[in-house]
Amino acid sequence: MTTPPPDLSGAVDMSHGGGGRAMARLIRDIFLRHLANPLLDQGHDATRIDAGSGRIAVTTDAHVISPLFFPGGDIGSLAAHGTLNDLAMAGARPVALTAAFIIEEGFPLADLDRIAASMGQACRAAGVPVATGDTKVVERGKGDGVFITTSGIGVVPAGVDIGPRRLRPGQAVLLSGPIGDHGIAILSKRQGLEFGTEIRSDSAALHRMVADMVAVVPGIAVLRDPTRGGLSATLNELTNAAGVGMLLDERAIPVRPEVAAACELLGLDPLNIANEGKLVCVCEPEDAETLLAVMRDHAEGRDAALIGHVTVGQPGFVRMTTAIGGQRVVDWLSGEQLPRIC
Repeated sequence: MTTPPPDLSGAVDMSHGGGGRAMARLIRDIFLRHLANPLLDQGHDATRIDAGSGRIAVTTDAHVISPLFFPGGDIGSLAAHGTLNDLAMAGARPVALTAAFIIEEGFPLADLDRIAASMGQACRAAGVPVATGDTKVVERGKGDGVFITTSGIGVVPAGVDIGPRRLRPGQAVLLSGPIGDHGIAILSKRQGLEFGTEIRSDSAALHRMVADMVAVVPGIAVLRDPTRGGLSATLNELTNAAGVGMLLDERAIPVRPEVAAACELLGLDPLNIANEGKLVCVCEPEDAETLLAVMRDHAEGRDAALIGHVTVGQPGFVRMTTAIGGQRVVDWLSGEQLPRIC
């Protein structure tokens, strides 16, 4: 006998967070319906995971975004991708995720179902399950629809040691593709802006591409995903942590024409715009072409490029040779340019 679909015509109320029948029904009808897998099906307060041999990597992230749905994704898929990518930036193979939902009273059940379905689809596509989770409901006016906190567990292969302390002058700086897509997609949806063509978020899971990169070049020095603050914040964080400088080539940094046009119209710098499906890789110069070839074999890295080098001079500063031949400092973003983007 086929189980009838749940009734999603209503909205979340406080009873959905009370630990009783309504909460059990919410978990069954929405979260378990979309996220069920053998780990989650254990039904314990703590899920047992066979992580295999190797060092364990753990990460956690809170996801708050407005709007919740945007071209190219939503908060559900974004939460999965963001945590998978944080594990990947350590060179880790993701094993499992956790997900905690904080839901505001009055949030439509149909929208919650859509978010859970998107997260489930992203996790299945990535091959990484949600192993356990939690649900809380807050009173109307004390939240903003829904917030999601995800944690991730991964295994770092032997011989992989990725971190800013390994930055050295002369190393190559690689970028996996065009920057600014996510932030501009969010801004256009939030403000109702039209740019002649739809700009979609680049939100994507990068762990499979990273696994191939690490398999070919285990000695990668640094991997980072340039999310909040964009490429400029990521590179400034690295140079400040390692006490080195960087010199970029503006002409080598990929930016889609529609994103560049939107930034010019709005007076924004693409280097400061958030991304959710790109990575920065710093490696020895002799490994650069090999890694670029690996990245270009993946849809997520099809437009990968060598964008600069680590330098010995001016430690803590990122400089860029501009398209007209001059140089400028690529500084940290001052203030909050695009709030609520991840």
